[in-house]
Amino acid sequence: MDQILALLGNAPPFLIYLTLGLGAAVENIVPPIPADTFVLIGGFLAARDHVSEVVVFFVTWASNVVSALAVFVIAYRHGNSFFQTRFGRYFLRPTQLKTIRKFYDRWGSAAIFYTRFLPGLRVVAPVFAGVTQQKPWVVAMPLLVASAIWYGGLTWAGLVAGRNLEHI
Repeated sequence: MDQILALLGNAPPFLIYLTLGLGAAVENIVPPIPADTFVLIGGFLAARDHVSEVVVFFVTWASNVVSALAVFVIAYRHGNSFFQTRFGRYFLRPTQLKTIRKFYDRWGSAAIFYTRFLPGLRVVAPVFAGVTQQKPWVVAMPLLVASAIWYGGLTWAGLVAGRNLEHI
């Protein structure tokens, strides 16, 4: 971790922002890569005056939200046809898809909002919302707001950690 922080700490701000943005975005495509880590590192680097905490927040928040919405759009356009194939039914059977659709029809925006705070579910919620053909605004609004709260909190936590490293 020290080596990563040293490497990023010596990089120009544009490269740091690019790295943080890509790291936050890729979570929605490759779930094992946690966006939260990139946001915390960004807040930590901001506390050390390498970058601006405001820009860290906006870059990581926007990157993650845009990639989540892109995944939603792809699932919206191609999800149903994929899960009707033999290969797709291997992952999600029609009865399971029906259950997910009922869940989103009932909980919609609330489900999207609350899953943004749960790293494991945060990634799959836009996919299932797209596959079940939820209205774009039902997905976009809670995703934007909840992600802003989450990434704002993580940026702040990174700032606090960076400013109090000697005590930690």
